[in-house]
Order: sequence, then structure tokens, then C-alpha cells
Amino acid sequence: MDYQRIYEEMGISPEVIAYSEKILKNLEGRFKDIDEIAEINQLKVLQALQKAKVSEAHLLGSTGYGYNDIGRDALEEVYANYFHTEDALVRSQIVCGTHALAIALQGNLRPGDEILSPVGKPYDTLDEVIGIRDSLGSLKEFGVSYKEVALLPDGSFDYEGIKNAISEKTRLVEIQRSKGYSDRKSFSPKEIGDLIRFIKGCKKDLICMVDNCYGEFVCTEEPSDYGADMVVGSLIKNPGGGLAPIGGYIAGSKECIERAAVRLTAPGLGKELGPSLHCNKDFFQGFFLAPTVTASAEKSAIFAASLFESLGYSCHPKADSPRNDIIQEIRMGNGEALLAFCRGIQEASPVDSFVRPEPWDMPGYEDPVVMAAGAFISGSSIELSADAPLREPYSVYFQGGLTFAHGKFGVIKALDNIFKAGLVKIPKE
Repeated sequence: MDYQRIYEEMGISPEVIAYSEKILKNLEGRFKDIDEIAEINQLKVLQALQKAKVSEAHLLGSTGYGYNDIGRDALEEVYANYFHTEDALVRSQIVCGTHALAIALQGNLRPGDEILSPVGKPYDTLDEVIGIRDSLGSLKEFGVSYKEVALLPDGSFDYEGIKNAISEKTRLVEIQRSKGYSDRKSFSPKEIGDLIRFIKGCKKDLICMVDNCYGEFVCTEEPSDYGADMVVGSLIKNPGGGLAPIGGYIAGSKECIERAAVRLTAPGLGKELGPSLHCNKDFFQGFFLAPTVTASAEKSAIFAASLFESLGYSCHPKADSPRNDIIQEIRMGNGEALLAFCRGIQEASPVDSFVRPEPWDMPGYEDPVVMAAGAFISGSSIELSADAPLREPYSVYFQGGLTFAHGKFGVIKALDNIFKAGLVKIPKE
């Protein structure tokens, strides 16, 4: 029995299978390049683990206060080694990427300070953290102001606008690596490094923080290799390798990490407290697997872009563009096609495949959002998933796939749903 027959048994139309295979054959060279990056990053992770002298004892965890949790401390050393930073905060108590970013911001800002975003508006969930939209406990409530500089029409940094926006109050620059729900491109570590050098040239004591979500392991370098004072992310995205059940990280200068740690716990406690709750093995092993898992997710995204672009859909980034994160935007053009795509991803999932995604008013988002994610870890976006705010131009944001075989099937299932709804035509052979 070949896999195409199993595809048919799982309800995929023969026309969709044949057309998808034709597209896939053209991606061998691109996939080889991704595998080379994954191999480099795998060796870098191995070096980081060996340098920290990780032992079997470190795989155990702690409860209660978490005093003397040697596994937790070794894990933070591994992250600092990999990101080439002075220190790191990697904790099960950090519940998501937004939480990690909030801790980093709240810990390193004081009343009267100002945040500058030089890449336009950040991801929707930061609106209420910063105070772009009024919310209880926002930084705005504590006297921290916010300013942003939009990118130029060609998607490049507005260096003149950034220079003019930096003032005596500016304390921290928040740089979002991934495009999020915007139309802009995602930035490479080198591009971020060029921006950081310019910003530090304008005011050398500014803290440059990079929201690294979705970008880890896609390139052979990270923003911290180019001068970022902090890089921040979630363990249920790339660095958790699909195994971490919860958690987030902040890697950066010792001073920045100390400030973040006392915000996570309490002044006087800092990094000394925080039980790993028996998550250490999953954290270590997930980080070890992360380069190859990220490569699978990236291949799935490129396959999705290639397939849907060939059918006339607008994709960002384009199928042949360089990639700096695992997110693939596909403009579906209408709500019916968007929902059909997301429901196809859900139906292709190993968990909750029978569930029908519906839009809902999700906390932290301005518009109703539909999310498809039949994942082993709830909310994991390194696992096959898709989400979309119901607003023009009805773009769906696809990411993840612990294995390419699964990511590929999910993309094909999503297309098959749209095809069966009569919303797209498959070209004849």
C-alpha cells in the first residue's frame, strides 16, 4: 500500500493528490537547504548541552519553592549558551509568549519611560500589555508611554523616522521579528542587527528587545548574535520542539534577566525560586529536537505557499522568498474559504480531528478569531495549526508540523476542503 492510497482512504480527492505531488517535486533543492541549516543548528544545540554538562540528574524536577533546582539552572545555562547571552530565564511559570514579553517589558521599564516599536504596530496580544488598547494593569497605567514608527512603503526601516522618534524618555526598543498578523515581511537576525546598530548609535543605553517568537532555528544565527539585549519567546513554539508542555524564555544581558526575574517572582527572590514541576526532561529533549522540528514546520509552510500560490492565491512570504520564521500567510479572499482551510487543518489533526473550528472573541484580540489546532499541547503553534482574524483580506496564518509528512497532509487536506466546497479549481494534468 502506498501513501497516496491512504490519502484517498482518508477522503482526499485524487485530483488534489496528483496536483500536490506535482508541486512538491519542485521543492527538493529548497528542502535540502533547510536540512543544512537544521544540521548546523542541531550541532549548536548539542554544543550548548555539552558545555552545560547536562546529566541525567538534570532531567528531574522540583516542586514547591524550587530551591536548588539544578535541572532548571542547567536549562537556563543551555539557553544562554545557545543564544550567546550572559544569562537566561527559562520557566514553566511563563505561560505563553505574550507573558514572556510582558515580564521582559515590565521588569525593565519604570514610570516615565517610553517604549519604541521601530517596525510598526506589534502583535495584537501586546496591545493591552502596552496600553495601545486600554486594559487593567497595562504599562500605560504605570506611566510608561509608547511610540511606533511605521516601516517604509517598501518594507524597509524608516531610519530617519526612528532617529526623530528617539527621545530622552525612550528606554526600550521592542523589535518584533515575525510579521504576526501584518502584511510586512519577517526580519532576519542580520537585518535586526543593522537596525540595532543604528539605534544604539542614536542612543547607546537603549535596551533592544527582540520578540523572537516563531523565528528560532530558522536561520543559523539569532538576533542575540547581532547585539540584541534580550530575545524572548515561547516554549510551545519552536524551541520546545513539540514536547515542552508550557513555558517561555528570555535570554539576554545579566542585568536585563535579573530585572525580568524579579518581575516573574518577587523582589528579593528573582531566579532563586520557581519549581520546574517535572518538566525538565521535556524542556531539554524538546530543545534538542527543535532544529529538526522547526525544519519540518518550515518545509510545510513552503509547500503551502508553493501549492496555493500556483492556484492564484497571494502568499506572504512568497514561495521562493527567503524565510525568517515558520508562519505562512495565505490570503483566502473570503470568509468561506478561510473557514474551509482552517477546518481542513483541524480534520488533519491527531487530536480533536472531529471538532469543527468556529470564530470566537478570543482574549487579547480585537476581531473574532478562528483557530485550528488539534495538538498534543494545547495552543502549541509548532504543531500543525492555523489561525485567522475574521477581517479583510481574510488571511489565514498557517504554521507548524512536527513532521513534514503530517504538515504536508494538513496542507493537502485544507486544499481539498476548499476544492470540495467549489471555491477553487484544480488545473488538469
